[in-house]
Amino acid sequence: MKTDASGLDEFEARAEEVRTMARAYAVRMRPVEFFSHVTAAQLWGAPTPRVVDSLLDVAVFGNDPLPRCRGIRGHRADPRLTTTTLIDELRVASPASVWASLGVLAVEDLVVIGDYFCREWRQGFLRPNVGRPPLTTRTKLAAALDAGRRVGVARLRTALGMIREDSWSPRESLCRILLTTAGLPEPMLNLDIDGPLGFLACVDMAYPHYRVAIEYQGQMHGARYAKDVERIEALRTAGWIVIQVTSALLARPSELVDRVRQALISRGWRA
Repeated sequence: MKTDASGLDEFEARAEEVRTMARAYAVRMRPVEFFSHVTAAQLWGAPTPRVVDSLLDVAVFGNDPLPRCRGIRGHRADPRLTTTTLIDELRVASPASVWASLGVLAVEDLVVIGDYFCREWRQGFLRPNVGRPPLTTRTKLAAALDAGRRVGVARLRTALGMIREDSWSPRESLCRILLTTAGLPEPMLNLDIDGPLGFLACVDMAYPHYRVAIEYQGQMHGARYAKDVERIEALRTAGWIVIQVTSALLARPSELVDRVRQALISRGWRA
């Protein structure tokens, strides 16, 4: 994954830019206004797709006048469909409300954002932030979706069934979506693998029955790169097939799917 000069990946850099713009606008926000839609998702830190403009999404409830300001896209929200809360003193729509308002996006984008919102910080070897509550749950997403009429409801319902709680990055989510929509079995996510001497590695995606692992490789440097090389070699020594996925391979989905399919077939899988 590409990073900018600050070391932030593209999603983090975009979110930080939106936070800066939102804080600047917040000094003039009326009490009835709140950040919504894609802007709210970015303020929650969600990995959103690139948009064609840099407008901030700002909503009001009911019949209050829409915000009219340069750089702002105004929305009218139904209080039956949207709840709000505060993030660093910025009033924003809640995660479940945000997700259910994004039906104009593609299904894969809705899954990526849903995975982020619903991530459970589970126990595992050296896993960070164990026990941190997820921002929301699939049950709450379903409730928000069923609360009333939604734009893009068919896409939202399709995406809801594909959201998982243990995806750690948007690229992992996209990779999983490509594999499952191509008819391959669904891999386990962020699986801890043990070897003869104990913990061996945590892999992004895995088919443990076939001993096939899939690792997304973002931009790496120095010690991180060396550790990943050693980890992958240890897995291969233990009898695992490891398929490394880069952004270039992710952009060639048929080739990625074929590599994983051939690896599974070589271990006895049949469609």
